[in-house]
Amino acid sequence: MTLAPADDLTEMARDELARAMTLTWRELARVTPWGDAFDGFTAAGRGVTVERSYIWAESAGGDILVEVAVYGGPSRYDDGAKVSARIGKDGGRR
Repeated sequence: MTLAPADDLTEMARDELARAMTLTWRELARVTPWGDAFDGFTAAGRGVTVERSYIWAESAGGDILVEVAVYGGPSRYDDGAKVSARIGKDGGRR
């Protein structure tokens, strides 16, 4: 299966978000706010930067917003794929 460039970025962003969501609220609450970035390659071999952020969704101690951005370098950030989800203090995933 061949993915269009935008689809390739979106697929990688969704995959990284799924990995990021494996952490529990308790694990993340100790380090939130936190984020990291790394360079990698999409399934189609495209060089990208992947950014992952954990921030308080509304106020410290509440739900944690997990954001992932995948883009083809700093000048192409706005053209990248961005996905997000919440890890609830109650353990729920939204």
